[in-house]
Amino acid sequence: MLLNNRQFGLGALPVLGDFETRSISAENPDGSRAGGAKAAPDDPRHPARELGQGWKVRPCITLDAGSLITLADITGQGLIQHIWITVHPNAYRDCVLRFYWDGETTPSVEVPLGDFFANGHGQRYNVNSLAVAVNPSGGFNSYWPMPFYKSCKITVENQRDEAIDGFFYQITYALGQLPADLGLFHAQWRIGMTTREYPEHVLLDGVKGNGQYVGTFMAWAQFSDGWWGEGEIKFFVDGDAEYPTICGTGTEDYFCGAWGFGDEPFTSLYTGYPLYQREGVKVPKHGLYRWHIMDPIRFHTDLKVTMQALGWWPGGKFQPLTDEIASVAYWYQQEPHAAFPAMPSRNDRLPR
Repeated sequence: MLLNNRQFGLGALPVLGDFETRSISAENPDGSRAGGAKAAPDDPRHPARELGQGWKVRPCITLDAGSLITLADITGQGLIQHIWITVHPNAYRDCVLRFYWDGETTPSVEVPLGDFFANGHGQRYNVNSLAVAVNPSGGFNSYWPMPFYKSCKITVENQRDEAIDGFFYQITYALGQLPADLGLFHAQWRIGMTTREYPEHVLLDGVKGNGQYVGTFMAWAQFSDGWWGEGEIKFFVDGDAEYPTICGTGTEDYFCGAWGFGDEPFTSLYTGYPLYQREGVKVPKHGLYRWHIMDPIRFHTDLKVTMQALGWWPGGKFQPLTDEIASVAYWYQQEPHAAFPAMPSRNDRLPR
């Protein structure tokens, strides 16, 4: 069977199994069998007023001001395989995605909409990678496999003081029996300003349990002039205290570039620097991702991840930087998970 063979990629395509493919959208809100395209136009101005039921009557929804909308509420055992969303960029930092597995009361995923798809700073730009693709013009795609054993609930909260029209979404999943020991998908967003005294951003802390770290996205707002990426990433695993087991050699090195990226953005299957913005802005901005698909960081009891913010002083000395860094950490682990830090308010999430 597909999932029992641990095959989630191309190698699984010829393997037939006892699974049902379902898909949730505005046209089929509960993903039920033969439940799509049932809406009928009830407005004399509707584009489908002459075509009637079954002809693109409800392709999207409106997120009312301050509303919490349930996009998916699935009962049973299965695997989220693909998520597609598109909406105006004013939703990217103002809307928060949350995913709940198996009836849990605290989310396993809690990330602003744009940052979840590696679009930081409330901006739209293209990403061409294996796990996340952002295609022209703002088509957000996630291919992270997300298993669940009892239920799956996905919500979006609009924290703007005005409605957001034209929220399009499609959530495709397979229902069927899973192996008993799969890790469940998690993603956590953090934002903070580094300081001269403590030039380090914490991506993840307090993780307890057995799992593996699979991805990093960073939206870096540069408040210090000059080169900003001399700092090292550190993974503290399974009881590490003062010193980490895994230590990088520089920011651009961790994201698999070299020598300051040569000031050249790029996007590829596992790593990318899709946003390099300096001209015409008060605060230079950077967007970077690395997916540990081929090299997951495994942990058994606990995990902490940090990134330093360092540049250069004249005379060849490292300069501690005061930059604003927002990040998404992606990992799989067996439940239960530790509670996340409180999501910062909308004002604290607004781009610089």
